[in-house]
Amino acid sequence: MVNEPNPRPAAAAADASLPERRTTAWVGKSLKIHGHIVSDDDLTIDGDVEGTIVVGDHTLTVGPGATVKADLTARTITVSGTVFGKVRAHELLVLGATASVIGEIVAARLRMADGAIVEGPVDAAGARSATTTAASSR
Repeated sequence: MVNEPNPRPAAAAADASLPERRTTAWVGKSLKIHGHIVSDDDLTIDGDVEGTIVVGDHTLTVGPGATVKADLTARTITVSGTVFGKVRAHELLVLGATASVIGEIVAARLRMADGAIVEGPVDAAGARSATTTAASSR
C-alpha cells in the first residue's frame, strides 16, 4: 500500500471543528439602517436602526449606545440602549439599567433593572392574555 499525503491542509483540518456559519447577526456601531429587518438568527444591534425588526423565535439584543426607532418582535428581547416603538417579546423582555423604551410594551414576562426608563403602556401578561383571549373565543 502506498502512503499518500493528507489532501487536507492543516489549517482546513483545524477549521473543521468551527461552526459552519455565525449563529448571531450583528449591526455594528458604525451602521445606520433604514428599513425592514427580518432575521432567522439571533440579532444584536449596536448601531442605529429605523423601521421594523422581526427575529421571530430568536433573541434580539439592543446594545448600550444603540438607538432603535422601530417596532420589535422576538422571542426574547434585551434592551440596554434606546428604543422608540412597539416592543413585543413572546417570552421575555429584559430592560437593563441603561435601557430606555418609549412606546408600547407587550411581553409574557418583564425584567426591569433600576435605572431603566419606560414611557408608554405595558402589558406584561402577554402569554396569559393570549391564552385567555384564545379560550374565550371558543
